[in-house]
Amino acid sequence: MKFGAIIIGDEILSGKRQDKHLSTVICTLAERGLELSWAQYIGDDPQLIIDTLRRTFASADVVFSFGGIGATPDDHTRQCAATAVDKALVLHPDAEAEIRARFQEDPKGVTPQRLKMGEFPQGSAIIPNPYNRIPGFQYQQHYFLPGFPEMAWPMLAWVLDTHYANAGGVGAVEAAIIVREAGESQLIDLMNQCLAQYPALKVFSLPRVTPERYIELGVRGAAADVARGIAMLEAGVTAMGFPWVAATQGYNIK
Repeated sequence: MKFGAIIIGDEILSGKRQDKHLSTVICTLAERGLELSWAQYIGDDPQLIIDTLRRTFASADVVFSFGGIGATPDDHTRQCAATAVDKALVLHPDAEAEIRARFQEDPKGVTPQRLKMGEFPQGSAIIPNPYNRIPGFQYQQHYFLPGFPEMAWPMLAWVLDTHYANAGGVGAVEAAIIVREAGESQLIDLMNQCLAQYPALKVFSLPRVTPERYIELGVRGAAADVARGIAMLEAGVTAMGFPWVAATQGYNIK
């Protein structure tokens, strides 16, 4: 099972707001033994949103989409999702009930503009919003959440705990070494040999220039494979004559 994230908004791409969703999705999944497989940032371009959703709906991925589900002219996600799955955009009865309950004591009342926030692709289910009761929505394995973190993050956790409580495992583990005096190109053959021996692993190298020049060389995957893979890398680096230490020995490898 792969999990993906789509983060929508011109304000992110223009730099007016700094995205915090990506790191939160990664952490929220990790707390449940799950991992994020991919993420994509896109602007408030309806055709781009439609094309992106058509592609992701055609996959088996679980997708979290953040932003664009309000009722202002620059909020396109609800209509784009409906277009992507060729469904009508309709007022969901459960969403209507939540919106009416939310605004029943508001002097402005329940306006048509407010009810638009409950219009979702036909066949959707709502995602409860504990912050202000304006729900998000689910269609197939896609979950559409607000752009506001204080709303979106509890809704994300609710989706995972409600629909994917048994999907987690032990998660992937990682091991790395700090290699000095080597150029990255000198380690490529060793990395390929490790991949050939342990194809389920991800092998990575992260060169650093400051404050000290070195390469963080490591593997990520199932614990048993990681133990064998890092041992192979350690032996290979030693055979090439490059000094190394375990990445946990006092080095900041964030």
